[in-house]
Amino acid sequence: MGTGKKEKTRIEREGKVRGDPKVKGENFYRTAKKVKSLNRLTGGKAQRNAEGKVIQAAAYQSRDAPKAVIEPNRRWFTNTRVISQDTLTSFREAVAEKEKDPYTVLLKSNKIPLSLIRDETKTPQDGILKHKAKMTIETEPFELTFGAKSQRKRPKLSFNTIDDLAANTDKSLDSYHARLEEIKLLNGTSRPVPVEGEGEGILEEEDLTISTAKEAIFLKGTSKRIWNELYKVIDSSDVLLHVLDARDPLGTRCQHVEKYLATEAPHKHLVFVLNKIDLVPSSTAAAWIRVLQKDRPTCAMRASMKNPFGRGSLIDLLRQFSILHKDRKQISVGLIGYPNTGKSSIINALRGKAVTRVAPIPGETKVWQYVTLMRRIYLIDCPGIVPPNQHDTPEDLLLRGVVRVENVENPEQYIPAVLRKVKTHHMERTYELKGWKNHMEFLELLARKSGRLLKGGEPDVDGVAKMVLNDLMRGKIPWFTPAPEMQQHDGVVREGREGRFGEIPAKRKRDVDEATPGASEGATPAAGKGADAMTDGEDNSFEGFTSDSDSEDEDGPETTAQDDGDEDMIPLDDSSDGEDGESGSDNGEDDGEAASVMDVEKAAKVAESESEAAPVQKRRKKVR
Repeated sequence: MGTGKKEKTRIEREGKVRGDPKVKGENFYRTAKKVKSLNRLTGGKAQRNAEGKVIQAAAYQSRDAPKAVIEPNRRWFTNTRVISQDTLTSFREAVAEKEKDPYTVLLKSNKIPLSLIRDETKTPQDGILKHKAKMTIETEPFELTFGAKSQRKRPKLSFNTIDDLAANTDKSLDSYHARLEEIKLLNGTSRPVPVEGEGEGILEEEDLTISTAKEAIFLKGTSKRIWNELYKVIDSSDVLLHVLDARDPLGTRCQHVEKYLATEAPHKHLVFVLNKIDLVPSSTAAAWIRVLQKDRPTCAMRASMKNPFGRGSLIDLLRQFSILHKDRKQISVGLIGYPNTGKSSIINALRGKAVTRVAPIPGETKVWQYVTLMRRIYLIDCPGIVPPNQHDTPEDLLLRGVVRVENVENPEQYIPAVLRKVKTHHMERTYELKGWKNHMEFLELLARKSGRLLKGGEPDVDGVAKMVLNDLMRGKIPWFTPAPEMQQHDGVVREGREGRFGEIPAKRKRDVDEATPGASEGATPAAGKGADAMTDGEDNSFEGFTSDSDSEDEDGPETTAQDDGDEDMIPLDDSSDGEDGESGSDNGEDDGEAASVMDVEKAAKVAESESEAAPVQKRRKKVR
């Protein structure tokens, strides 16, 4: 036991100090709480002197209050901010033009009279102003609408003459056709647009409103838990990256989320990321980028940790957003989109290492998670969502990669949709099969070729159908949805765009026959015309991708540069041998190409001189 200051310190260190200080009047019979309640009842009396005057007023008894003096200023009686009608009209037009530009950002809005600029009672949609139905109790009270004092008013019509009615009818029909075309693109099916006078509009509308019963597996991505995760990501993010599949951008686009951001969170930035562009031709990717960037900023991406594409441009864009919000300590970037579109793979590609779990099946990400990209930029991974749409069929959901194939019942019923979506020669080249007439015959041929047989020699149709569906989702089978721009301008090169990305025709690989000197130098003009015709025929066709295309891309930039160099030059060992030259001339004779002996000898001499002037390292490499 200490004394004085030491004892006080010991009591404080051991935590024996009482929480409430001792109240006057507290004893064994009355607690501090009881004393306070009694003081509240008996206290509160004013203190008076011998004459009865109040010396000290009780609590809340005094009527004296401090007098507040407002500084006299003439601005209290004038307008705080004045704007003329002409200036307001010009400003409204300027803001309307900039709002349509996806690359313009409003920095400060504290002094802008947005309530005078935006008319929230009218919403433009499909070229028609649709008025929001709101109850106006102040303008039309109940007693003036119903009862003895009710007044009959003229109906509010949007037209005055028959010509106005006809014009409104034409606009409504155009918007209806545009809606049908949008549904056709979203569903991936080719429904005929009804023609005036044929009476097909009612039937088409009835067909579009039919709702079919779906399996429970096709309801994945629509649960309340998934949508709660989505809204948490949206609320926590300053920038949202909407990840789209390059093979079907419109099918994997969440219109519901875009509408929610436009109405509830217009201050958040939305960016489209076109992922998996290595599975489509470059011209198709460029066309989709031109279509999507009219609405939002769009980036092309190939999510790969070893050999990514578009990683630098996406990081630069995120840095621009961080510079844009200098007042914030950091910004959060959320990734949203359909399942199996590559959201987690993009995060791994941006970080350069595996920080999130990825898998080629949907539903791998269960909850949202924060990932640090750099000091001022954080990434938020979100589970895949499937917006509700009554026009989406089970075939559409399955081919978009929303559900897992192994959980689908009777997978062979979805193979006809695969055969309709993929060209026949792509299926023939992928599986090395020919001559099927329907989907069941195709599955049987593939099962017997791959050796997947059941008891009694029966083909395993279900197992082969699941294999085909997995190959379609994982990129082994080439397919893509052409952009509307490509359908309208098929085969037409835009003026002033020659040589830009998407306009250069695909380079045709040189065959072995063309690599020989007889075929390369001694060919006749007829052979040149045939090659040009082949090139022209292959420019507009998509050759697809082989099964080992991903592994070749993963080798790194050195392998890619070496492949490009081998493609542009003729192999030295092939051109230096005389036997290859003779075989090249024989092939030329078989193809109907007349090559003279002098041309062959001249080509052989040129090849020998090139081989002598070649570096020693390359010659050693060929010998190995």
